[in-house]
Amino acid sequence: MKDIYFIAIGGVGQSALAKILIGLGYNVSGSDIQESKYTHMLEKMGAKINIGQEAKNIKENQTIVISSAIKEDNPELVRAKELNLEIMHRSDCLKFISEQYEKFIGLAGTHGKTTTSGMLSYVLEKINANPTYAIGGFLPEYKINANVYKNSKYFIAELDESDGTIQKYKPYYLLINNLEEDHLDHYKNGLKDIFETFKKTVSNMSDESKIFINVDNKGNQEFLKLINNKNTVTYSIENPASYMAKNIVSKDFETKFDVYKNEKFLSEIKLIIPGIHNVYNALGVISILDSLGFKIDDIKQHFATFSGMGRRFQLVADTKGIKIIDDYAHHPSEIKSTLSAIKNIKRRKVAIFQPHRYTRLKALWNDFLESFNDIDKLYVLDVFNAGDKFDEKYNSKNFTDEFKKKNNKPEIEYIKGNMTEVSEKIAPELMQNDVVLTLGAGDVTKIGGMINDLLAK
Repeated sequence: MKDIYFIAIGGVGQSALAKILIGLGYNVSGSDIQESKYTHMLEKMGAKINIGQEAKNIKENQTIVISSAIKEDNPELVRAKELNLEIMHRSDCLKFISEQYEKFIGLAGTHGKTTTSGMLSYVLEKINANPTYAIGGFLPEYKINANVYKNSKYFIAELDESDGTIQKYKPYYLLINNLEEDHLDHYKNGLKDIFETFKKTVSNMSDESKIFINVDNKGNQEFLKLINNKNTVTYSIENPASYMAKNIVSKDFETKFDVYKNEKFLSEIKLIIPGIHNVYNALGVISILDSLGFKIDDIKQHFATFSGMGRRFQLVADTKGIKIIDDYAHHPSEIKSTLSAIKNIKRRKVAIFQPHRYTRLKALWNDFLESFNDIDKLYVLDVFNAGDKFDEKYNSKNFTDEFKKKNNKPEIEYIKGNMTEVSEKIAPELMQNDVVLTLGAGDVTKIGGMINDLLAK
């Protein structure tokens, strides 16, 4: 495996792996349907990028890397099979990379994977520990989603459970933030199937490996009953645990808390990203770093400069006193966590929500209806279908109508149209000192910049 070709190399996950392999000395090329910041980054590193996916792009003796999103009729995949080339799923490529490093640290769970993997990578970068990492978002300060050091002992990766491929890995350390029902198109039996997948992942781990787990999460509590692993490190806010956060104080966008290890005070930590969910994220990262032997006095200052991940409570605009924050939250629990972060801020709170997939909206319909209690105004956009077929019953218009029947707050409005039309409708309705959040995994992320441009005019 020397010449490696990525189909859809511009994706956040694919591009991260491609960057690392270039750094490890492999010849990397690939294709995507359009240019992006990720394809530009790879071209600067020497990768040949084809815009457009055609059979002629595939050459003899290449190893082809695909993701679960690549369809069987993709012309490059069809050609690769005709040439009988090695075809590797991105999870197998990640597994291969992880085996090149002494200590593979995997960050997992239904929510928080990107933030915890990014936070851990960021702190290790700041203390010059030279981590190699592949994360599912970009670090705004560094403007990268991956980095590679040939002589690093640490490899950090966000482990995606959505398609079950997480059970291929053998991490040295595994962090599990939370386990809740999601990706129900794959996990037909809900949490039962998710638990089975994570049980297989844990069973792959060596005797000296450790599991770091949030014991305040109900799904995690149930999961712990199903496994017998002596090397389990717990963290929490409420329940007894190895690492605990106490004396939490939040003010505007800043949070401070005390960390206790085995009931003994360890340090005060300051975060500039709000929300209790980020206290959990930081606590999990601290427990890993402490277990690796890093001193708290060397690492604590860097939590106070971590500004979050791209699309994870990312401030994208601050115009005329209106703050616009973009967040990837597309699951009810994620939305509640994100909105709770601004609950106590004394401003009008506005959310622009784009449901992601009709299947998810249908499966979690009632949970979504109860997810927006902490805001004043909610705009609901059409579903970002991500390949799903339109649902006559479970759609944004019907969601808005049912929400109005069930709730007096927040005020809700359904807006039909593309992102430009939506932005032009919402911008004039915003008021000075509003906090606006764009929520969803689709192209709702474009709205923040569009509204900012309109306000600037």
